[in-house]
Order: sequence, then structure tokens, then C-alpha cells
Amino acid sequence: MQNKYFPAECAMLKAILEKTPMQTDIKWGAEVYTHKGKTVVSYGGFKNHFCLWFNNGVFLKDPYQVLMNANEEKTKALRQWRFTDASQIDEDKILEYVLEAIENEENGLSWKPQKSAPVEIPKMLVTAFEQNDGLESAFLALTPFKQKEYIEHFTSSKRAETQVARLEKSIPMILEGKGLNDKYRNLSSKY
Repeated sequence: MQNKYFPAECAMLKAILEKTPMQTDIKWGAEVYTHKGKTVVSYGGFKNHFCLWFNNGVFLKDPYQVLMNANEEKTKALRQWRFTDASQIDEDKILEYVLEAIENEENGLSWKPQKSAPVEIPKMLVTAFEQNDGLESAFLALTPFKQKEYIEHFTSSKRAETQVARLEKSIPMILEGKGLNDKYRNLSSKY
């Protein structure tokens, strides 16, 4: 995989990961390292940093206090180890974390998503159901995850006009049985 940002540094991380017993795979359009089919770690370059991310990093001991949760509101298990320059790469420490992550996979430590409560259908959507034949059945045929994605998309705007515009723009996709972000989820199948 080509990294647009920090290519030399990402190559260094890749060289370290290649020293482990993991296999490589492509998921979400990125190279990942797996153990017995389970994603353990990956790496990548971003505009202001490059990093390793551990899929079940929440279970790592983190003796050097280098791991962070990139999004406290949404991210539950994934942890990142960010770097801003090649001098911060310490192969021994990285291998220590990676080998612990592999051991955690061996021991079955993995985050189990919690079932969320069923989403409440907002009044604006109920009104749209009444005005559009087939919309309600098409919406209810979507997975609960996709339903929730749409509802959050519609209701996250503060302005009622924006909420209505988002709903109207989404109706054709709902009628086709498509989720809000399906076009992004299908990227990994192209690699």
C-alpha cells in the first residue's frame, strides 16, 4: 500500500510488523495484519502524524502510556499509537505491544459490541412515510444499524430545513434499499 503522508516512516512501521508471525490482508482499503483471521494491527500516514492502530487496543497494558482513543464518543476498542517523526519509532517497544496484541487474540480478548436500544422514528420520518408509497416498508427492510444511521443523519442538524433536505435527499437511496454510507463500505471490496 502506498502512503501519501509519511511514506518512509510508514515503511519503517511495516518493516517492524513484517517481523511478526502475522499475515497481511486488505480491509477498509488499508493493509492490516491478522492472526488466525482476526485483525490485530495496522498502520498509516495522515496529514499531521503517522500511527499504528490496534483493533482491540483497549485490552493492551500500555506500560509506556502511548495509546490513545481517537474518538471517545464512538471508538470503544481501537487504540492508536501516534508518531510525528521517525525518531519516535522504537522497534522493541512496538514489538512488545504487537506481541501482546497477538497474545490477547490467542486468549480471545475482543470487544463485543453492545446492543443498542431500538431507535425511535422521528415525526418528520413518519410524515414522509405517509406521503411516499413504499418508503416505510423500504425503511423497515433496512438493517437496524442502517435505520439508525439515517435517523441520526436526519436529526443531527439543528435547523429543521437541513433535516428535511437530508431526508428528501435520502429517500431515493432508502427506496433502493441502500444504506447511507454503503458507497464507503464497499470500497474495501475493490482492493
